[in-house]
Amino acid sequence: MELIEITKEIHEASQRLSKSANALFELGKTKAETERDYRSMLAQEMLKLKADGMQATLIPDVAKGNVSEYLFQRDLAEARFKAGIEAADAIKVQVSALQTILKYQTDV
Repeated sequence: MELIEITKEIHEASQRLSKSANALFELGKTKAETERDYRSMLAQEMLKLKADGMQATLIPDVAKGNVSEYLFQRDLAEARFKAGIEAADAIKVQVSALQTILKYQTDV
């Protein structure tokens, strides 16, 4: 690899890393919103079941089952957020490797 190619790749990876920061913000916001929605719906469902006279020990499990779509959306948002973090980390590793190659080639 030539020095110009390496510096170009480092620049491109740095730009991707910058974009990933914005994407992570959005993923984090979505994660928080889905958590909020899930907890709100779960609380409402638990109160509804209590008002309907359901046995208290069954309420948590039944309520979670009744709002399972919100739980799924919450878990999906969390998985996407974690995947975004891992993708950003992979870009960081790529930049580090390119910097090592650049340093080695400039020393030679």
